[in-house]
Amino acid sequence: MPQKPIVYDAPIPEPRALTAAALQSEILEKLTYSVGKDPIVARPHDWLKATILAVRDRIIDQWMESSRETWRTSKKRVYYLSLEFLIGRLMRDAMSNIGLMDPVREALKNLNVDLGDLINLEPDAALGNGGLGRLAACFLESMSSLKIPAYGYGIRYANGMFRQEMSEGWQVELPEDWLMHGNPWEFERRESSYEVGFGGHVEPITEPDGLVRHEWRPSEHMLAVAFDTPIVGWRGARVNTLRLWSAQSIDPILLDKFNSGDHIGALEESARAEALTKILYPADSTPAGQELRLRQEFFFSSASLQDIVRRHLQQYGDMGSLPDKVAIHLNDTHPAISIAEMMRILMDLHGLRWAQAWKLTRGTFGYTNHTLLPEALESWPVGLLERLLPRHMQIIYAINAEVLTEARGRAGFTDAQVANVSLIDEHGSRRVRMGQLAFVGSHSINGVSALHTELMKETVFADLNALYPDRINNKTNGVTPRRWLMQCNPGLTKLISDRIGPQFMDNLELLANLDAHADDPGFQQQFAAVKRANKVALAQVIKDRLNVTVSPDAMFDVQVKRIHEYKRQLLNVVQAVAQYSELRAHPERDWVPRVKVFAGKAAPGYWNAKLIIKLINDVAKVINNDPAVRGLLKVVFLPNYNVSLAETIMPAADLSEQISTAGMEASGTGNMKFMANGALTIGTLDGANVEMLQAVGEDNMVIFGLKADQVAQKRARSEVPRAAIDNSPALKDALESIASGVFSPDDPNRYRDLIGGLYDHDWFMVARDFDAYAAAQKRVDEAWRTPKKWYSMAIRNTAHVGWFSSDRTIRQYAEEIWKVPVDSQ
Repeated sequence: MPQKPIVYDAPIPEPRALTAAALQSEILEKLTYSVGKDPIVARPHDWLKATILAVRDRIIDQWMESSRETWRTSKKRVYYLSLEFLIGRLMRDAMSNIGLMDPVREALKNLNVDLGDLINLEPDAALGNGGLGRLAACFLESMSSLKIPAYGYGIRYANGMFRQEMSEGWQVELPEDWLMHGNPWEFERRESSYEVGFGGHVEPITEPDGLVRHEWRPSEHMLAVAFDTPIVGWRGARVNTLRLWSAQSIDPILLDKFNSGDHIGALEESARAEALTKILYPADSTPAGQELRLRQEFFFSSASLQDIVRRHLQQYGDMGSLPDKVAIHLNDTHPAISIAEMMRILMDLHGLRWAQAWKLTRGTFGYTNHTLLPEALESWPVGLLERLLPRHMQIIYAINAEVLTEARGRAGFTDAQVANVSLIDEHGSRRVRMGQLAFVGSHSINGVSALHTELMKETVFADLNALYPDRINNKTNGVTPRRWLMQCNPGLTKLISDRIGPQFMDNLELLANLDAHADDPGFQQQFAAVKRANKVALAQVIKDRLNVTVSPDAMFDVQVKRIHEYKRQLLNVVQAVAQYSELRAHPERDWVPRVKVFAGKAAPGYWNAKLIIKLINDVAKVINNDPAVRGLLKVVFLPNYNVSLAETIMPAADLSEQISTAGMEASGTGNMKFMANGALTIGTLDGANVEMLQAVGEDNMVIFGLKADQVAQKRARSEVPRAAIDNSPALKDALESIASGVFSPDDPNRYRDLIGGLYDHDWFMVARDFDAYAAAQKRVDEAWRTPKKWYSMAIRNTAHVGWFSSDRTIRQYAEEIWKVPVDSQ
């Protein structure tokens, strides 16, 4: 029988005083008794930890009450599985959301400590790489703000992806050390530890009724240990949990080996377990790298599902109510193995028959696809899965048989269509398609922008969409306005609040009231002053990190994101080279001063992306040191792009570069952050740029280039791009300068193959979009020369960003996919 919900009778503690005096006392108490330091000798890192612990205490009471309330009311829980959570620094976020910024600042000031210094001292949590992880972090914060009971599940990476440094312009990857001195935000939950197995064999067991069940007997085990971090919502509405898994060996040391003299071998199991949660996205160019990636994905998926099932049974007693009380969401394909693992848990551990288990699994899971790039739609060799997860491979075959039978029988698919929907790719070496597994095992599959969702239906999932026509839906991404406007740009937040009132902080769509003030000369002047102050701050960062002086009066032209050929940093830097040539040839013209700011990491094994970083730095070295330029054009690449650096860059940007090859960017969220902070967008009709254009109007964005269908047509015709280059003197001159070694005199052939690719195939349409891009940049110059027009456009971008709040996105997920109630603010 189902258990009655657990009822907690613990009294809710009285709210603590929000005075500076009370906080000062609490910070001193933490410094003395938790950090163990006398204020006389305390160093900045001691004050940071003491302040975090004092703020954390204010959160814990609400954290526990949030959990109790969910148990009392039996509300449905959302579980968000993501390989990345790019949460950034948490102290300022937490203080802002519970209204402690000013009291803590005053308390620390009374202790002769500057809060700003402490905020900058906190390390960024190295739990992600780019937009996928930052989106997951925004979503968790919005779920808390909307009072949705939720857990985020991921991996507690000890060393993150990597810390990026530059050596003679080349990217160098070094380990992140964010956990070196511990993490005061997290709580180890030793009671929430689960065994995760690998390898071994499957034992068929015949039941008394003649039915055969299967039992997986792994040859290798390790422990997944939970570490919990509280995620506080706006105004402390609710505190949810980010649960991260750390891998540990069952036996930390094999004493028999150690005592026999094999001291290193005695630690082999411990080292194997620790390797699992060391690095985000280990290189998968080798079989060992592929196996480690798959191990990571299964490790965190299995631990998360065991935890979810344990919590559900503890409260409800049986699995039949799973879809009514649990919504599990897969953030891209990385956790797709969860589909097979849930089926194993339901059938092998809880005795459910196939049909019921499949119905419960499909009713519980949702899947978000974030990309149409083949490398991101993961697939694994069948042999690897059979060796590492033999029971799961059996289940995948069984799921595939059901899907293919349905495709052939009910839908009447052709052989080609059946091959397309199959979970097993039979072309070449046989591989399991994880995107297909996530699709067929979920009741909802969503894209992250209107264009991306339509392309999903037409391309990668066309036949699956025909087989299951009601599953694909759109949920355009959003960003949390708390971090990406209120916290990172307090000057603009105050200006907006003074002009239209503070109500927009609780409902971002009220920013639309700012539109009426966009042409007000006085407001434009104030808006420009805030922007300039933010540019001064970024200019100082550039000076400190690169020893390059830039003028805050120049246009800050910014492209910051993961380095990838489809994001087209190459187009941007080629245009910079063309502008450099033109500037030297015609110094008499009225040039708009520009600072081109780049930042982003290239995957360690992605040679062309790393070469593009080197090219940017080589071009910067030449342009920044050429006296003929007279400071009218500067190029900088800021290393180790992370959340904290983004919080400085976004408010300072004048121009946001969103120039991906049309049809290849699923959504983008950086575009929304720039928009919120009053930057104009120059971009293609790709991803969420399409919806941004609809929101702000074509007079307030600069759109250029081929559309997605035109890109597809050119690729299908295998057009040779050489004609486009020959017909563009500026482009041809820029490419010849780069290819001939003008910017790499130490290695004249360094960029020959990179540029040669533009002549041979130009897959990402750099050459064929160049003239349109250059013309669009001239339109940007014209707008900049008229400040009244520029700031009118900039203000309207901020005014119309409200729909792109992650609160709106999460409301749509909650109402249309997860079927959970949301706060009615």
